[in-house]
Amino acid sequence: MVKIMANQNDNQYNTKEKTRRTMIGGQALLEGVMMRGKTSVAMAVRAPSGEIELHTERLKKQSKAAKIPVVRGVISFVSSLAVGINSLLKSAEVSVPEDEAPSKTSTVIATIIGVVLAVGLFVGIPLFISFAIRKWTSFDNIAVISVIEGVSRLLIFIIYLALIRLMKDIKRTFMYHGAEHRTINCYEKGLPLTVENVQSCSTKHNRCGTTFIFFVVVFAILIYALLNWVFSLFTGYEYLFENFFFKLLIRLALLPLIAGLSYELLRGLALLPDNKFTDVIRAPGLALQKLSTCIPDDDMAEVAIAAFNAVLELDSQPNKGTMDFYERDFAVERKKLADRLPDNPQDADWIYCEILGKSRGELGGVEKIKIGQVKQANKYADRLLAGEPLGYVLGNAEFCGIKLKVDNRVLIPRFETEVLAEEAVKLVSGRDKARVLDMCTGSGCIAAVIAKNTAAQVVAADVSDEALEVAKANLSGLGAEVVKSDMFEGIDGKFDLIVCNPPYIRSAEIEGLEKEVTCQPHIALDGGEDGLKFYRVLADKAGEYLTDGGAIMMEVGYDQAQDVINLFKKIGKSRIIKDLDGKDRIVICEK
Repeated sequence: MVKIMANQNDNQYNTKEKTRRTMIGGQALLEGVMMRGKTSVAMAVRAPSGEIELHTERLKKQSKAAKIPVVRGVISFVSSLAVGINSLLKSAEVSVPEDEAPSKTSTVIATIIGVVLAVGLFVGIPLFISFAIRKWTSFDNIAVISVIEGVSRLLIFIIYLALIRLMKDIKRTFMYHGAEHRTINCYEKGLPLTVENVQSCSTKHNRCGTTFIFFVVVFAILIYALLNWVFSLFTGYEYLFENFFFKLLIRLALLPLIAGLSYELLRGLALLPDNKFTDVIRAPGLALQKLSTCIPDDDMAEVAIAAFNAVLELDSQPNKGTMDFYERDFAVERKKLADRLPDNPQDADWIYCEILGKSRGELGGVEKIKIGQVKQANKYADRLLAGEPLGYVLGNAEFCGIKLKVDNRVLIPRFETEVLAEEAVKLVSGRDKARVLDMCTGSGCIAAVIAKNTAAQVVAADVSDEALEVAKANLSGLGAEVVKSDMFEGIDGKFDLIVCNPPYIRSAEIEGLEKEVTCQPHIALDGGEDGLKFYRVLADKAGEYLTDGGAIMMEVGYDQAQDVINLFKKIGKSRIIKDLDGKDRIVICEK
């Protein structure tokens, strides 16, 4: 229905409906649209994935010459040509699948060949026609021949548009051209930039490049006719003025002047009020736009709107940063990811800290992020939503300021265990040649904190070969010894401190825990029927491995502290340290 209305609207184009004017112009790209404002350029391209990729950049500040009539037209023409070619090259990088994308070198060569062919087609052939008439016939009316040259140029242009319009890819580009016009028209009418509103507007626009080219043809007819008349006044120089290549060079040299005059006419018409006089002058250009524009689909309108909104925003915010293709606004993506994780929205920050290699405090200074990084973050979020713990997703966990490697071979260190590690450091700090045993070391997190922050000789022990592999990686370079031992079976010598975070969850309770806990190694969770299995082993054997005055320090379950104290009465007196939540968490028994 929208497209039917749009077709009717195209036949009733009326600039009097406009309520505001903008000097924003545009260009159709490969599967996209470029919009150019006063200070910026924005390109929106539909990638093969279906996503709209956006690229924005600032225009260089205009020189004083850019304000001189006619000269400014030449500058604008050259600048627009450069920006247009650059935009086409960039859009190709996005719109064409990576395995099919041409190299930059081949693209540049193709562009150069295209420019040469365009000059030959629209300048060389019309000149050749007029040259052939004068040379091979007796007809010598300069005015008529000049008109023939101009009309042939216009006919070639019309035939060219009609033929390339039949090509599928070119027709899609013309559809994006129509989307560009409709979007600008929608804005100038004062309507909200929605797909429905844009699709209700005309595909024609007064400032279109097609109209500009028509004006170029008109001025070329007038100026080349004048040139032919001037040349006819110089008798005796026919060998020069009648030379085809000399005439071609002169015409090419005059193109900037013709472009400048055409620009001034186009600009002047845009500023003039709408009336019958301006409508008549605009009419041929608007008619030609029937060939250079096609009715766009809704997806194309969406692309054009994205480009237009981006250039509007940049023009209105001089300090806003630009964006490359496949980049996203980090603040927006950060919020999106947090919204995907409503139970633990802070995990979004930890994910981006890992991906960007920044601390959480530094995230506020990040403005842009690559789409690949966004996709990676969402893959991490998918794993979290499937019940995988954050440490496994990231492959690491921070513990007492140390970044540790963790995976499904070990238990992920918890904040409660940091209390145990910090208390252990306090106990052995300042002691000369103290020996510390970290029993059930797992990832080696406690051993790493003690080895890094004290001069103690640390031994890290565990029964799991897989866990010991992780512990060795985390303790590398810290001077700690890693040994395989089923509790005390492989331990030699005495220690000033034994620290242990043993499995202490009751066997029957494990399956009822959250999935992100139950997916961790059960050998590091299961403390037997009552959760005290390993504390009994510690209570029976620890005394043999402690020096006089030595201590054993253990993490316990929230309701196990008193039971553990009762087990260790035969070794010595115990005391309790609470965690940050006020729960009994650490039991220390001194021999």
